[in-house]
Amino acid sequence: MATRIAHLFTRLAQERRKGLIAYLTAGDPSPEHTPRLVAALERGGADLIELGVPFSDPIADGPVIQRAGYRSLAAGTTLARVLEMAARIRKTSEVPLLLFTYLNPVVRFGFDRLALEAKAAGIDGVLLTDASVEEAAPYLPPLRAAGLDTVFLGAPTSTSRRLKLVAEYSTGFVYLVSRTGVTGEQTALSDSIGPLVAAMRAVTDLPLAVGFGISRPEHVAEVARTADAVVVGSAIVRLIEERAALPSLEADLEAFTRELKRPLLEVRP
Repeated sequence: MATRIAHLFTRLAQERRKGLIAYLTAGDPSPEHTPRLVAALERGGADLIELGVPFSDPIADGPVIQRAGYRSLAAGTTLARVLEMAARIRKTSEVPLLLFTYLNPVVRFGFDRLALEAKAAGIDGVLLTDASVEEAAPYLPPLRAAGLDTVFLGAPTSTSRRLKLVAEYSTGFVYLVSRTGVTGEQTALSDSIGPLVAAMRAVTDLPLAVGFGISRPEHVAEVARTADAVVVGSAIVRLIEERAALPSLEADLEAFTRELKRPLLEVRP
């Protein structure tokens, strides 16, 4: 049975549009905030939400998302609580949800348990950021059996063999990292995006989403020329950090998301 993620990309293709994927660290600034912030992102036009599970050693994340993770952990967020947040979101929304996590919390939680509880909570897919695709095969059966998409990362440094494995093990879409290094906002985009998208398209028909370093509407417009979806994370997390104490947080987040989405509203030829 197709997930909400698959249905989303089918609809976007039919409408000749590109998608906006928004990342936020679940539980930042508190677990109570997260469902409301997801609702604000959805109202602003986000097509898919990545719920980041906080982790104490976030090796792939820059300082903005690292700080969010530490705040979330201090607020008592665990993987189980993130699933509770997802279940609360599902009471009012059908937006596709991708669980974005490091491997260690899932190993501790248990893959079989995660598969069952994530599906029950309304999660549509799982992305294990630091799971080597060469060693990923044992992780897939319980997730696939539960009907969850498994999303893997391709990077500018990925070999042809690794890109083929990413294509083989991914369902829903493939997440392409626009540059080497950690997450974080950039003033200019990497010139490796075009060649990476082309190399990935040569080995898969899955939709391709590009993230890392995308923080402005002009970045979104540029990436959307070649990719099927654009991922924005650190810029969203920074806005939440800067305005967490303000009553306008949700309205500000919705407005920012709407600006990011604006370049994607144009129908493609």
